[in-house]
Amino acid sequence: MARLRRSFSTEFKREAAALVVDQGYSVAEACRSLDVGETALRRWVDQFRAERGGITPKTKALTPEQQRIQELERQVNRLEREKSILKKATALLMSDEMNHSR
Repeated sequence: MARLRRSFSTEFKREAAALVVDQGYSVAEACRSLDVGETALRRWVDQFRAERGGITPKTKALTPEQQRIQELERQVNRLEREKSILKKATALLMSDEMNHSR
């Protein structure tokens, strides 16, 4: 029988990785105590260390700082799209006005 795929919250992943990184647990010890797979925990630990090193992940961030960076990047992208739309609208209105003034 296949095992159901479990999902874990960002907070759980961060705390699990912190057990290994900050509290000195081995990956195997942490896996046993949390009942998670070793591959998953190693991935979380690697991501946690990378984020602390200043690398913004492609997936959902674990650390609060990287979460904030991802949120700000989303806002910047949205604002850039809006700016592009406004530029195009302005150009369209200007060209329309030039055509009507002749």
